Amino acid sequence: MHWYGDSTIRGRCGGNVALATVLAMLLAGVLSGCSTPMPPYVPKSLPPPGVPAGSPAGAAGGLAGGTTAAGAPATEAPASSAPVTGLPEARGPAGPPYGDAVAARFPDPPVSYRTPAFEPGRSTFTSNAELASLLRGLVREGRSAPGGTTVRLLSAGSSQTGVPLEALLFTRNPDPSPAALLRAGRPTVLLIGQQHGDEPAGGEALLAIAQELSQGPLEKLLDQINVVVLPRANPDGAQADKRSTASGIDANRDHLLLRTPETQAMAQLARDFRPLVVVDAHEYTVVGRFLEKYGALQRFDALVQYATVANLPPFVTKASEEWFRQPLVASLKSQGLSSEWYYTTSTDPADKKISMGGTQPDVGRNVNGLRNAVSLLIETRGVGLGRQHLARRVHTHVVAIRSVLNSTAQRAADLTRLRKFVDSEVASLACLGQAVISAAATPSEYTLLMLDPNTGADRARAVAWDSALVLDVRKTRARPCGYWLGADQIDAVLRLRGLGVTVQQLTQNSVVRGEVFSETLRQPGQAADGTGDNGDANATMRVEVETVPALIDAPTGSYYVSLDQPFANLVLAALEPDTQNSYVAHRIIGAVSGVSRVLARPDWRMSTLP
Repeated sequence: MHWYGDSTIRGRCGGNVALATVLAMLLAGVLSGCSTPMPPYVPKSLPPPGVPAGSPAGAAGGLAGGTTAAGAPATEAPASSAPVTGLPEARGPAGPPYGDAVAARFPDPPVSYRTPAFEPGRSTFTSNAELASLLRGLVREGRSAPGGTTVRLLSAGSSQTGVPLEALLFTRNPDPSPAALLRAGRPTVLLIGQQHGDEPAGGEALLAIAQELSQGPLEKLLDQINVVVLPRANPDGAQADKRSTASGIDANRDHLLLRTPETQAMAQLARDFRPLVVVDAHEYTVVGRFLEKYGALQRFDALVQYATVANLPPFVTKASEEWFRQPLVASLKSQGLSSEWYYTTSTDPADKKISMGGTQPDVGRNVNGLRNAVSLLIETRGVGLGRQHLARRVHTHVVAIRSVLNSTAQRAADLTRLRKFVDSEVASLACLGQAVISAAATPSEYTLLMLDPNTGADRARAVAWDSALVLDVRKTRARPCGYWLGADQIDAVLRLRGLGVTVQQLTQNSVVRGEVFSETLRQPGQAADGTGDNGDANATMRVEVETVPALIDAPTGSYYVSLDQPFANLVLAALEPDTQNSYVAHRIIGAVSGVSRVLARPDWRMSTLP
């Protein structure tokens, strides 16, 4: 195992070179024959397996509340100053979930925001109707002046109860259509808020960001980038103040299966605009099970993580860390805001393990990573707090997202080169080497800072910690050239097309060398990753298979999904049957006979589906 903690690449293709330089060399053909010149990047803050625990939270990237020079936990005294400015906290009839000593650690920021939730005397958040009105108020055409800003309302469908799912496009491209933006080559950033309806700060922050992009300090960045803002991806959950969508499915566990109109809308935006950077804004639980399990409260203003999933191109990981997470953490620290890697724990009171964000290809963070985008999760301390500390929570998101937008603008040319290289690299791996079928986080130990619920002082706790930065590979197979799907697998084809995958249909009967799946086990299962099920446990099957060499009969009307395409790793996640997220496990493909692995490049007559 190799461990990397600096800003260079040490690979089998040469010495220490900055990432942007290596990308330029690769695209110029200088490093021909070097397919992936670096192993997975792992930031310094997590010690390798076997190294004694004790690297406190925040050891990398200048995280607030980290270590002293000697490596001992740094303990901050509780803040005693009153909030600088902002609205009085609306704590509700039940009162705050903790006392004044803890609350004093989180004073309001010296700024104010202009979303409806911050109107004087307000005790609720921005409503769906208010959000729609605010978005429409920002719409404008920029063609009256050369280089003017266009703000266009985008309709991505409707929620399960019929609420429009609307986003704003900010661009200075003369033609704001998705095809024209792709041709122009400026990176597009996709910002998503409130996938979980009871996590309002991200949605409020994206409204503030939209205002700053329209006629504010962020507008100048549109000379280098385009931005799509979807402030509320789950309006039904927001209206009901609940996490899930109206059907009970967790939208953020549905990005591979696309069962809900909400995730279909997000997939449409990703498919149309091919964002190079995606930000998913959430909030995390502060009290609840953490107080029950550890006798302590959560302390960090922000938890941050990028995509951590099998088969993720390593250059995407390295760019996520160096070009985005490190500057983001520094921006937060400059504003007096603390941060950590994202982590969570199960709802089982006896389970004291802490897990980083999941490694499954179902959440938006990981699915967008497999689209070869820099994909970032930002969570503020908010679930269970009502409106308490709302200004600080929103400000934390705004500071973090400003950093992401600035990093994208500064690295616009590098990101364009990165996407070109990674898309080509992923497609070139068809028929070659091994692909990871299943992987999990690596058990480890970590020292995590929490808050004393009575005094508000820091408490350092050594915890069992599942690291998503290093994957424990459980199963691999030879990477096929592609997959054959039966003519009756229309549901699977539609979902793959929804993800942006290219699917072809055979126009004559054919045969090809490959492998069929032989099912050895099928029983009810539960799709779980770290904290619990994905909202659809009753429909999930645990399937085990063996692969059997065969000549595959491919009749007219059946389908071929090649891995010679940029989204090949999404195809692997969907079509290998023996994983908890596969289309077989979720009965989208009813039997393993409906899909086969193609091991030779087929010479078939086919037409590409529109």
